[in-house]
Amino acid sequence: MEFCIQAWSPYLQKDINCLESIQHKATKMVRGLRDVPYDGRLKALGLYSLQQRKLRGDLIEMFKIITDREKIDECQFFTRSASSHLRGHSLKLYKPQTTRQVRQNFFSQ
Repeated sequence: MEFCIQAWSPYLQKDINCLESIQHKATKMVRGLRDVPYDGRLKALGLYSLQQRKLRGDLIEMFKIITDREKIDECQFFTRSASSHLRGHSLKLYKPQTTRQVRQNFFSQ
């Protein structure tokens, strides 16, 4: 369900709901949790929602790319901030303005 989610990144609510419903149904299969609300099942199983896992995966992948732990040229995805006011942080990125809703949900944004 999460394989390469940073690459195909569902952003439409219907797509997110479709994927979340798979996890919703899978957690109901666990013995003793069928009648527990969805949030309770996630907590009991130590799982997070799809959106939380996607955000975590995005942050981890971004960190790997910026710190050269992945063999990917960071310039393909990110532009480092040219500002000298980084409050001591050397990995701050520039976020370009976008006009399209689709572009706002890309991994590089």
